[in-house]
Parts: sequence; C-alpha cells; structure tokens
Amino acid sequence: MKRALAILLAVMLLMTCALAEPATSTTDAPEAVETTGAGKHEILRYEIKAYLGSMEYSYQLPLCFVDGVNDLPWIDLEDFCAFMNAFEQQYFEDANYSLTYEAEDEQVWLTRETEYFMNVDFGNNTIFFNDYDAFLHDSSTNALVDLVSASGYDEEGRGELFEHIDTGSYDRYGDSILLRLNDYGIQLIHQDNYYLVPAQTLSDFVFAVGTGLNLMYNGDEVFCANADCLGCVDDQTTPLTELGERYYSGKTGERSEALATYGYNELCLMLDKLYGLKEIHDITSFDQLFTQLAYKDDLLSTDPHTADVKLYEFIDLHLDDIHSNFSGYSYLTGAKATEGRFGMMGRRLNSSYSLFESARAKYYPDGPAGYEEVGNTAYITFDNFHNSTPSTYYTCIENNEDLPNDTIGLIIYAHNKIYRKDSPIENVVFDLSCNRGGSLNSAAFVLGWVLGEAPVSLKDTFSGAMSTTIYHVDTNLDREFNRGDQVDDKKIYCLISPCSFSCGNFVPATFKSTGQATLLGRTSGGGSCLVQNMSTAWGTYFEISGPQRMSLMKNGAYYDIDQGVEPDFIINNINNFYDREALTNYINGLF
Repeated sequence: MKRALAILLAVMLLMTCALAEPATSTTDAPEAVETTGAGKHEILRYEIKAYLGSMEYSYQLPLCFVDGVNDLPWIDLEDFCAFMNAFEQQYFEDANYSLTYEAEDEQVWLTRETEYFMNVDFGNNTIFFNDYDAFLHDSSTNALVDLVSASGYDEEGRGELFEHIDTGSYDRYGDSILLRLNDYGIQLIHQDNYYLVPAQTLSDFVFAVGTGLNLMYNGDEVFCANADCLGCVDDQTTPLTELGERYYSGKTGERSEALATYGYNELCLMLDKLYGLKEIHDITSFDQLFTQLAYKDDLLSTDPHTADVKLYEFIDLHLDDIHSNFSGYSYLTGAKATEGRFGMMGRRLNSSYSLFESARAKYYPDGPAGYEEVGNTAYITFDNFHNSTPSTYYTCIENNEDLPNDTIGLIIYAHNKIYRKDSPIENVVFDLSCNRGGSLNSAAFVLGWVLGEAPVSLKDTFSGAMSTTIYHVDTNLDREFNRGDQVDDKKIYCLISPCSFSCGNFVPATFKSTGQATLLGRTSGGGSCLVQNMSTAWGTYFEISGPQRMSLMKNGAYYDIDQGVEPDFIINNINNFYDREALTNYINGLF
C-alpha cells in the first residue's frame, strides 16, 4: 500500500499540461498508428485513451494487439515507461519519481532514480526485480514501506499530524524477485523495435501494487481505476460512477481463446505471488487449487460470465478471509449482479456484527456518541477508521470551525475534553467492538495518542521485506510533537469483539503487545493483510489480502495478527459491553 489512502483524493488533483485534455464522450475505435508484420507476429499499435481515476482526465496510452487478437492488449516497455513517469509525477505529484528506459538485444531495463530496476529478459522470458519494494517505493518517504500516506509536513515545512522518526524504525530489504513466465505459459514478444509485455502482467506486478489502481481495457478505452472509482456492481442498490458507466459501455460477449488462456494463467501467477495468506491457507499453487475445486474449466471458458461467477464464488467461499472480495464483473459480462456464496468467516462476521449491533441498540437506539463521559471514564467509539486530509484539521481550528466527523477529528476533540480544566477523567476506553477496519492513517493516529511512539510494522510475503516505522502525532494541533500530544497519564482500555477486524484488530493487538492498554471483551476478528485492488485480463475487478501483512515486532521478530488478539478480561454477556454505568464500575474495580 504505497499510497492507497491517497487514491480517492488523487482523482481530484489538477493535472499539468503534459496530460491530455478532459475526455470527450466519443467511443469510436481508433485507427492503428503503426503496423508491422516483418517478423513472426503481426503487430498493430494504437493510441488509446486511458482515464485516470475519473472521467475528468485522460492520457493517450499506446497499446499493441498481436496476430488479430483484439481483446488482449500488450504494452511496449518504452511506452509503459513514459506512462509511469507521467502518472507518478503528475497524478500522484511525486516530483522525484523518475523511470528510465534502456534496451539492448533481448534485454530491457526500467530503472528508478534510486537505481533499483526491473529487468525484462525476452530471451529467457523472465522479469527480474533486484528489489521489488524499493523499485515501487514512493520517493517522498525514507521508510521502505511507509503505510501512513500523510507526509508529516505541509508546504511550508510545518509539522502536520504525523512525524516519522528514525529511532526504533527498522527496514530489512527483501530478496530479489524473478518471475519465470514460462512456468505459467505466458510469453513476451520482442520483434523489430517492439518489446511487448501483456498489459495485465504490468498492471498486476507494477501498476496495481504501486498505485492501488488497475489497468483495465474494455475493448475501446483503458481505465486506470479500482472498485471505488467505478462503483460497486455486486449490489443492486449502488449506482455506478460516471467512469463505471463508461467502462460498462464496452461491447459484451465472448472472449477469445487467447484471452481466456492468458487470463487464467496470469490470474494464477498473480495469486501465487501476491496473495498474502497463501502459506496460512496451505495453498501450494492456485492452478492446483482451481483443479482440485473443479473450477479450472469454468475459469478457462470463453464465456466471461461463467468465469466471473466462478471467480466470485471462489473469492467469497474459498478464500473467505474478509479482505478478499469480488467487486465487479467484466465489461464483457456486463454490470449485472449475482448473489455470492459467503464462506464461514463471512457469515460469522456478519452474524457477530448483527448480535453486537442489536445489543448496543438496546442502550443506544440512535447509536452511541463518539465521545461520552460516564463518571471518571471517557468512552470513545468509532465503528471504522477514517480521516480527512491533514490540513483540514488545522484549518478548522484556525477558522474556529467544527472538526471533521472522523476518527482523527474525534481523537482531537476527546483530547481537548479529557484535558480541560478540572476534568474528572481517569480512564479512557476505546470501544472497537463494532469496528471493522478502515484507514491505517487513523489507526496510527490513535496509537500515537496512546503510546507516544506508534509502531506500524509490516512484512511483505512476496519479497520477504520487513519494515517498522515509528510515528509521533500532533493531537493538540500546535504543530509540535511532544508529551502534550499524549494521553499517557490515564488508564487505557480497549473493548473488542469478533467484529473487531483489520485495523480494528491491529490497534488492540498493538496495545496488548506494548502492555500500555488493557483489553476487555472477546477475541478480535483478525485480519492482517492490507487490501490489494486487482483485476483480471478480461476486466473483472476484485480485492485480495495483499502481500503487505500488518504485524507485531517483538524481540526482532515479526508476528502475524490474522488470528485475532485475546482480551485480558473476558466479557461473556454481550449486554455488558454497552451498559456503561456497570462497565465503569467494573473497570474501577479491576485494580
């Protein structure tokens, strides 16, 4: 997750003149700007409009089509290099990002400004990264894998919400990566001046992991997008975005044999390398698993609907890890909805959430306030982690406006209430009993408020890299990072349940590992891998538990948190979670 939190905001950024003018509504097929048949393959090269996160901005991305197969796009690596530079420098405003292109005989090197590179060997049909994480690294941070997207400073160099500190931070670089494409029946093409790689392979291993978006082709245009950009279509009540409507304007129908075969092979390659829970799920290879489940023939079908339905079922029923979700059908299938088959964990989480939500409604029919005081105890409740841009909070204070109704706004408000003159507060309770995750920025802010030094640790299951970044936070918004931003003189408690998932699991796990908070309730729901947006070569989009796995670092080792964290004190009766008068008395009697 290099900049996953910034993706939705980035679609609104103004682009510089190097990008194309705002898109028009035409969908006429372009004419090939170049053709070649001098070698083994007939290659047609087109200038295709690529939408960047929304309909507002686009880029002219050259795509190639080989031997008359018009639904399987390829990208020449020199064109891809130019696209990545434009996208990173302008769309993500990473001014230091620079990717250079060099070709010699059967070899192509794409090299970052840091000298980390990707080598594509057309003779041996391999793709090599000397350091995968460093090659995809965001140049705006020194941390190898920085999970908090806020830089820590505004344009004037003033402190802003987060301070990244070196003391305690740790990076262990991963192994070099070699993708042996022959093992998956995927071929590269070097002919004349073309160095062609299937667009989906570049999307899976460079674009998607580096940006959180996917490259998807609908037969007319390219969409640099994910489920949020297009709109969820596995739900009859959620409308598509304008970009989603455009995506599904592509012609429906069967896919070619070439696309079906390559699409299946690339899906297996991507899942084998990037699914973060492969070892835990005891998966040797996804091709083997699809065969064992009798899914392979359907996934290889030229009928895209057959393949989509089977992929939907596989993700929900067999991966069943909550972070992995089917998001939308291929344009070839059309924007139709179908009921998924939830696996055991999906059903269990939904059932638990209903139980806890119903129990809470008895005491709080309209939902609990974000901040509530009961005697000497402050209760802070949020059912997900979310936040605004860092500057928003300072602007609100400067203009004497209400803070945003989000996690960070709530913590800032709570800090001011707890430390007001003559405050009675001795205990602070975080109610995460119905929290199913969200923004890691917000989770890190909560940890920083409580711990002073907030550790965010990650292990990359693909490369083997490990990284821990330590953060200070500016809770009182004075643009300084010091003891005045902490709540370390109060007794801290955290209320957890089987509904506490993802970041709702990571925060209490980190609390418990540091010994600076007491956990109450029931074992949390787990969830450790960051969500990775993915797509298929035929245009289906979905999410998986990606290779970046939130972890706890102890004694120099990284420990997985996917099984959840046990409370220090069990609360058997669900009603006792929300009878806060009784819970306050119980807390005061613990020590």
